Amino acid sequence: MAGGSKAVKRLVNYAWDHKGALALIPALGVAVSRAVDNREQLEAGFHETVRAVLETPIKEWPLQLLLQVAAAVVLGVVLLIWYNRKQASKPQPVYLVDFAMAHPPDTWRIPKERFVPVNSMNTRFNASSLDFLGKMLERSGLGPETYAPPWLVNEPICMDIAHARLEFEMLCFGAIQDLLNKTGIQPRQIGCVIVNSSLFNPTPSLAACIMNHFKMGSKTINYNLGGMGCSASLVAIDLAKQVLQTLPDTYVLVVSHENITNNWYPGNDRSMLLPNCIFRCNGAAMLLSNKAKDAKRAKYELAHLVRVNLAGQDRAYRCVYQMEDENGDLGVRLSKDLTQVAAGALQKNMVLLGPLVLPFSEKFLFAVNLIRKKLAGKAGKGMKSYTPDFSLAFDHICIHSGGRAVIDGMQKHLNLSVDAIEPSRAGLYRWGNVSSASVWYVLSYIETYKGVKKSDKVWQLSFGSGFKSNSAVWVARKSFKDPHTCWSGFEPAKMWEDLNALSATIAAEKAAKAAQAAAEGRPESPDEH
Repeated sequence: MAGGSKAVKRLVNYAWDHKGALALIPALGVAVSRAVDNREQLEAGFHETVRAVLETPIKEWPLQLLLQVAAAVVLGVVLLIWYNRKQASKPQPVYLVDFAMAHPPDTWRIPKERFVPVNSMNTRFNASSLDFLGKMLERSGLGPETYAPPWLVNEPICMDIAHARLEFEMLCFGAIQDLLNKTGIQPRQIGCVIVNSSLFNPTPSLAACIMNHFKMGSKTINYNLGGMGCSASLVAIDLAKQVLQTLPDTYVLVVSHENITNNWYPGNDRSMLLPNCIFRCNGAAMLLSNKAKDAKRAKYELAHLVRVNLAGQDRAYRCVYQMEDENGDLGVRLSKDLTQVAAGALQKNMVLLGPLVLPFSEKFLFAVNLIRKKLAGKAGKGMKSYTPDFSLAFDHICIHSGGRAVIDGMQKHLNLSVDAIEPSRAGLYRWGNVSSASVWYVLSYIETYKGVKKSDKVWQLSFGSGFKSNSAVWVARKSFKDPHTCWSGFEPAKMWEDLNALSATIAAEKAAKAAQAAAEGRPESPDEH
């Protein structure tokens, strides 16, 4: 039934999107029919008019004909001026020429079974913290092998700025070089460099570090975005978009990274330990352009970018908060309000994005539901709100792989199919929570395993500290399938085997706890969920 309903909606949306052309069909049919009936008369009149114009000198043309020709010339000039002004006032296109992902060395792999033992080398972790880390990792949705810097999982543990800088250079320099090789662009051709790194911001900046390594020109400008959290990559894309509106014929390099070395928490506060469990090595490099010559070779064009920021609300502002614990250890605290805050930010983002992208059927059903609730008065408060089907607006969806619970919540809230959410689950399973770069690892999975068709719409959805929720909508400029090396050797079937086993285990544990609570005659505690 669901599939049939979607098919009907797609048919309605197609008719609505082409309503102008469909409305002209009857009139066009009548015009063609009359033209066929009067074909000989029309042809004779046309030939007679052309002959008269060609055989008569201009100075002998009737005044009426001269006025008609003059009016046509003036109209043509006016239309040309209007068209040129309209083209000049249009925003510059933002093309995503290509992108590349960081792929750490195999020596940086850390199997799940080694995670707790290597963390036990940190003598400041107590037994309770190690047990917590193990349990969280088992339920996290991460695969058996993700990546962490070796100096964090070998003795002695190094968390100094030199190793943090080394992590950035090894990951991001490699991704940038891969991108330059793919696009054939020389470093000196890049007009602007934008880097987002939330918590690692040394001096000179990471953007300057890139310019120095690749020996870019003195006219290249740069920006370094700090403290923007897991949604920062789309913030950087928005800044790149603004740069491309002011600088014509320009390339912008955007680099997204979150540093693990600089953010490793060595203490025992559970609200600050979770990032250690799920955050892993990452890096993404994107090349954007407004050059006309890149229109054909670019992978995507930016259609919409919507940003929501709840920093004005205390609860949202503090739900992801860098601070020192009671022993002076620096880390990022995740509050229990995080899930509710994220849901509220997502809701506001969808309200802004919906009118821009949703097809007619979803707008109509949402409006009908809203009117019914208004007309019902107080009784309408109990009526269920209609959640638009965003899968009808997009061909591919890239949700920030913040954790298993995050992806589960997004799938449920947006009513997404298993196939639609698979790329985000794969991103978490293969790479862990890679912060702002996650939407690019997810998109690279889509390009590798599913492929993209011309005119496909891609939705990137990210959220992070502040609290922010950002959406970017890209439209594919061509059809292609691009295998990314960061997914070489990955087996989706094995992933689903592991994730299904995890879901079964968690369901069995919940059932056992519910049965125990019922036997003891007490309600289930929140911890038992």
